[in-house]
Amino acid sequence: MNPTIELMNARCSTRAYDPTPLTEEEKRAILETTMRAPTAGNLMLYSIIEIEDQALKDKLAVTCDDQPFIARAPLVLVFVADYQKWIDLFAVSVVDELPGVAQRPTPGVGDLLLACSDALIAAQNAVIAAESLGIGSCYIGDILEQAETHAELLGLPNHTLPIAMLCFGRPATAKHITPRYTKHVVHKNAYRRLGDEELRAVAADLHPRDVYRRKFAADFTLEMNRSVERWIERWQTPET
Repeated sequence: MNPTIELMNARCSTRAYDPTPLTEEEKRAILETTMRAPTAGNLMLYSIIEIEDQALKDKLAVTCDDQPFIARAPLVLVFVADYQKWIDLFAVSVVDELPGVAQRPTPGVGDLLLACSDALIAAQNAVIAAESLGIGSCYIGDILEQAETHAELLGLPNHTLPIAMLCFGRPATAKHITPRYTKHVVHKNAYRRLGDEELRAVAADLHPRDVYRRKFAADFTLEMNRSVERWIERWQTPET
């Protein structure tokens, strides 16, 4: 097995960090590699917010489902699906004057999905780059919750959405690799729903009743769904 695959297979979420700050060289290497990620049409429909202010980290540790380790992470990056920068570029480029163009378009859900894809692919580049430097990482999906609060905290305009937050730091404890659900993930040529016997085999490993209670029926899931609806509303709000 080659070193890249070994590195990726050994990666796991890191929530306990050595307090040693990352060097500027390490941060630069992570960010430069991040921006080498594939992107739809070379548009780079994302922006990255580096959270340096400790008071802001402390607030995010509370608003992101009360996770104190966020405040202790040496590096915190928020990956933002971003169409606003293109709207601003269209404005200064006076695209309204182009033949056959009546007005600047309001971004739709398709634009949002492309922008989220761009941002998440870039985020995973950051994760692998950090891992290669001995720096652990943890995705924080809770940045999608509390839409109104996070929009204000991060100064996010309408045509943006914080699709993920990443915490980085050198692991303070030994890694514990989490087993992955791998049964019947890969389908051939078309999607195939599992039969009852296959489902029972999968359920023996995943314990669906416990997962449903802890995840799908949890309060944070209800809040995330509410907030995502609000983010989508903000994304599609026409320019005034």
